[in-house]
Amino acid sequence: MALRGRVRVLTRATLHHLTSTPKPPPPPPPTFPTLKSHSFSLTTAPTASHQSHYRKQISLANVLQRYGFPTSQLHSFLTRHTFLLSITSHELENSLGVLLKLKIPQKSLVSLISDCPGVLEFEFLRKWEMGLSEFGFSGASPRMIMNVLELARRFQLDPDGFSRSVKVLRGFGVTDGTVSRVLEGFPRVIMMNEKEMRRRIEFLMVIGIPRNELDRVFRLFPSILRFGVEDRLKPLLSEFRGLGFSEDLIRKEIVREPRILGMELGELSRCLELLRTLKCRESIKEKFFIKGAFRAGFEVKLRVDCLCKHGLIRREAFKVLWKEPRLIIYEIEDIEKKIEFLMHRMKFNVGCLVDVPEYLGVNFEKQIVPRYNVTEYLREKGGLGFELQLKDLIKPSRLRFYNLYVKPYPECEKMFGRFSGSVEVKSQHPVGLWKLFKPQQHSDSKEDVINMKCFMESLG
Repeated sequence: MALRGRVRVLTRATLHHLTSTPKPPPPPPPTFPTLKSHSFSLTTAPTASHQSHYRKQISLANVLQRYGFPTSQLHSFLTRHTFLLSITSHELENSLGVLLKLKIPQKSLVSLISDCPGVLEFEFLRKWEMGLSEFGFSGASPRMIMNVLELARRFQLDPDGFSRSVKVLRGFGVTDGTVSRVLEGFPRVIMMNEKEMRRRIEFLMVIGIPRNELDRVFRLFPSILRFGVEDRLKPLLSEFRGLGFSEDLIRKEIVREPRILGMELGELSRCLELLRTLKCRESIKEKFFIKGAFRAGFEVKLRVDCLCKHGLIRREAFKVLWKEPRLIIYEIEDIEKKIEFLMHRMKFNVGCLVDVPEYLGVNFEKQIVPRYNVTEYLREKGGLGFELQLKDLIKPSRLRFYNLYVKPYPECEKMFGRFSGSVEVKSQHPVGLWKLFKPQQHSDSKEDVINMKCFMESLG
C-alpha cells in the first residue's frame, strides 16, 4: 500500500513537470554602446539600486570621455571620487563647459580634473566665472586660472581675495600680464592679507628698486612675494653686505637680476668659496670675474640649480663644477641640451656626470654627436664587443677615438668627419711660403777655407 502511494506521488510530480510551461530566462542587463560593460561590472546580483548606480556611472563616464578624459582611467576615477555620483550628467556637462569658457586647453583640463576633481562643482565654478568677468581681468592665462581654481577649491576661497590681490598689484603699476605671471608662480598671494602684501612690495622699493621697475621685477621673478621681510629678505641683504659688497652694488644687481632675492641664506658664500678654490688657467678665472665677484657667484648658483633640476644633489653639482670649471662661462641652454641628449638619446643616468664631468665641457656638435653616431652604428652592426661607458666615449683624444672605432670601419668616416679622407685639411700657409724661410746660401771664399783648416788643425 505504501509503495502504491509513493508511485502515485511520483507520477503526479512527473505529470506536472511535463504539462507545465517553462518560465522564460531573466532579461539581460542593459548595455551601453559607448563604453564596454565590463569596465563597470557589478560584483553582486543586479538589484534596482545597483542598476541605478551602474547607469549613473556610465552616464558620467560618457560625458567625461567626450571631453577627452582617458577611457582607461574612468572607472578608477569615478570609484575614488564617489561624490560625483551626486551630480547629474547635465550638471557635469555644464561645469566642463564653464572650464572651457575660461580658455583651459583640453589636455590641461583633464590634468586639472584628475588632480582636483572638486572643481567640477557647478556653483563653485559659476561664482568664480562671475568674479573673473566682473573684475575685468583681461590678462588671465590658462595656467593662472588653473592654479587659482585649484587653490580656491582646496581652501574654500572666494573671489574676494583674488580681487584684493589684483587691486594691490595694479596700484603699484603692475600690468595685467605681469599679474597673471605672479599668480602662476605664486598663487597663494590671494591668501595674503593686504597689509602684508603691501609691506613686501614697499620693502623692494626701500632697498632701491624704483616704482617704475616693479612691473619688470615681478615679470622676471614672479614668485618674489613668497619671501617674508624679516625672516628672509633682511637676513639675505645682511649676508651680502657681510661679504663686502656695497649697498649700491647690491641694488644694481637686484634690479638687473631680481632672482638674486631667491637665493638661500649662505648660498652666495658657498658659491664664492668654490670660485676661490678652483684649479684652472688664469685666463679662464679672469673670464669668471670679468663682471665682478657678485655676478660670478650668482652665475655659479644658476649652474648648480640647472644640474639639480635634472637629478643631481647640490653636493654632486658643486663637485661637477669644481672638476669642470668651464661650465661657469657656458650658457645654461647649452648645458641643458647636453644633459637632455645624455639622458634621452644616449640613455645614460645623470649621475654619470659626477664621474665624467668632461662630457659637459666638450663641443656638442663636433665631438658628442659624431662619437655617439659612430658607436651607435657599430653597436647595431655588432662591431662592439663590450658595453661602452660614458668615459669610453668622451675621455679618449680625437685621434685615439678615430684609430679605435673609425679607422677599421671606412663607412664610419663620414659620420665622424675628422681625420677621414673626405675631409680636406687646409694648409696653414700658402704653397711655396717655405721658400721665404729657406736660409740664404753663400759661396765659401779662400779666406773661409783657410780659417776652417786652421780651426780643424788646432783641434787635432
